[in-house]
Amino acid sequence: MATFSGSNLTMLLLSILVAYFATAAADFYRDAEITWGDGRAKILEGGRMLTLSLDKYSGSGFQSKNDYLFGRFDLQLKLVPGNSAGTVTTFFLSSQGAGHDEIDFEFLGNSSGEPYTVHTNVYAQGKGDKEQRFHLWFDPTAAFHTYSIVWNPQRIIFLVDNIPIRVFSNNEAIGIPFPKSQPMRVHCSLWNADDWATQGGRVKTDWSKAPFVASYRNFNINGCVPGSSLGSCGSKSTDSFNTEAWQTKELDGKGRNRLRWVQQKHMIYNYCTDIQRFPQGIPAECRRSRF
Repeated sequence: MATFSGSNLTMLLLSILVAYFATAAADFYRDAEITWGDGRAKILEGGRMLTLSLDKYSGSGFQSKNDYLFGRFDLQLKLVPGNSAGTVTTFFLSSQGAGHDEIDFEFLGNSSGEPYTVHTNVYAQGKGDKEQRFHLWFDPTAAFHTYSIVWNPQRIIFLVDNIPIRVFSNNEAIGIPFPKSQPMRVHCSLWNADDWATQGGRVKTDWSKAPFVASYRNFNINGCVPGSSLGSCGSKSTDSFNTEAWQTKELDGKGRNRLRWVQQKHMIYNYCTDIQRFPQGIPAECRRSRF
C-alpha cells in the first residue's frame, strides 16, 4: 500500500480539489443558453463541452445566462479545421442597445494551410474602431487552447494560454470612453462572413466542406453579477486558486515581455500605426503606455 508524507498528502488533496473545481466550473447547462441555430449548437459530455456548427443555411450561437460588470472570462476553444475560409468563430462580451459596449475575440478562418487571424476590438458607448489582429504561434485547430478576457475598471487584457496579447487601458482622463457602466453577457457564435472575413472577402466559403464545427469547453467565469444574491461578485472558476485577483490584474515584468514578444512577432495589424486611416494623427490613447 502506498504511503504519503504530510506535505505530499497535502499536495495530492490540493490537486484533487483543483481538478474538482475545474470540472465543476465548466457546466454549459448551468451557465449558458443556446440562442440560435435550430439544433446546430449541442451541449455534450454532461455539460462540459458545447459544439457550434455552420452550414449554408445557418450558423449557431450561445450566450451566458448572466450579465456581468467586470470579471475574468476563460474559455477553451478548438477552431474549425481544414478549409475554414469565410467562417468566423467568436468569443466576446457585449451589452445591448444603442451605445453598447463590447470586447471582442473573433477568429477569422482561412484556406487550408494558411493561418487563422485573431481579430480583437473594444467598443465603448457604441464606438469601436480599435482593431488589433494577430496570427497565432500554434495550430488552433489541432487541440483546445484557452482564450481569456480580463475586464476591470483600469484595463482590459486579452490572453491566449495565459499569455497577454493585448492591453486596452482606461484613458477616460483624456476623453477616451471605456466600458465600465453597462453589464455584458458572454456571447459565442459560428457564422458565415465570406464577404470580408478571409483575405478581404476574396476567398469564399467552400460549402462542400460543410458542416463546419467549432468546439468549446471549460467555460469559466469569475465576475460580478449585478443584483446577485451572493453579493455583487460570485466565482464560478478556479481563479480562487489564483494568487492574482482579476479585479486589480495588471502586467508584471514577465507579462510585459510576453506582450512585447507577441506584438513584435505575431501582430499583423494595429489601428494605432495605421497612418492612412488616421491622417490627422493617431488616436490619443495610442500615444500613451500600452500597459
